[in-house]
Amino acid sequence: MFTSAFVVAFALTLFAGLSTGIGSALAFFTKRTNTKFLSVALGFSAGVMIYISFTEMLMEGQRLLIELYTPRLGMTFAVTAFFVGMFLAALIDRLVPHEENPHEMHHIEEMSDKKEAERQRKLLRLGIIAALAIGLHNLPEGLATFVAAINDLKLGVAIALAIAIHNIPEGIAISIPIYYATGSKIKAFKYSFLSGLAEPIGALIGCLVICNFFDENLATGFLFPAVAGIMVFISLDQLLPAAREYGEHHLSIYGLVAGMAIMAFSLILFV
Repeated sequence: MFTSAFVVAFALTLFAGLSTGIGSALAFFTKRTNTKFLSVALGFSAGVMIYISFTEMLMEGQRLLIELYTPRLGMTFAVTAFFVGMFLAALIDRLVPHEENPHEMHHIEEMSDKKEAERQRKLLRLGIIAALAIGLHNLPEGLATFVAAINDLKLGVAIALAIAIHNIPEGIAISIPIYYATGSKIKAFKYSFLSGLAEPIGALIGCLVICNFFDENLATGFLFPAVAGIMVFISLDQLLPAAREYGEHHLSIYGLVAGMAIMAFSLILFV
C-alpha cells in the first residue's frame, strides 16, 4: 500500500529526474546558451544543496542517532555516514569514463561545430556505457530527493528544485552527442528524457532500504548524513565547476549565496 507521503516523495523525484528533458528541449529550440543564467542557476542549486546538507540533513541524522546511541557514538556514526556518502559519490564519478560522463558540460553552439560532431559520434558505439554512466550519476540524486521528501516535505521540495536546475544542463550534455551520433532530434530528446528515470529508481531503492530492512529511525539516521555527503560532493565537484565554466566566477558565487539565503529564510518561515 503506497502512502500519500510515498506518492508525493516519488512524484518530486520523478519531476527532478525528468527535468533533463527540459535541457534537451532548450538545446533544440534555442540558438545560444544563456551562460549567465546557467551560471547563476547552477550556483543557486549548489547553495541550496550545501545549506540543507549541513544545517538540516546532517543535523537531523545526528539527532536521530544520538537518540538511539550515546551522544559521542551518535555523532561519530553521523559524521562517518556523511563522509561515506561523499566517498560513494566520488567513486561513482571515478567509475565513469571522462567522455561518457553526463556531467561534463556542453554548449548548444556545439550543434553547429562539425569537428565536435565527429568527436561525439563514437558515443553511438558506447551507448550502453553512457546509459549506465547516466544511471550511476542520477541514482544517488534520486535517493537524496526521496529520503528528504518522505521525512520532511519542505526539504524534499527544495532538493527536488535544486536537482531539477542541475539536470537542465545535464540534459543538454546528453542530447548533443546523441543527436550527432544518430542524426535524430527525437532520439536525442528521448534518451535525454529517459535518462532521468534513474532518479525515481534511486527513490525506489531508498524506499526498499527504509521500509524493509531497517528500523525507520535507524535507516533515516544513517541515510540523512550519507545523502548530505552525496549532495555536498555533487555541489563542489560538479555544480560549482560547471557554473564557473558557463559564466563568470562571481556570478556562480552570487548564485550560491542567494541559494543559501533563500533556503535559510524559507526554512524559518516554515518553522
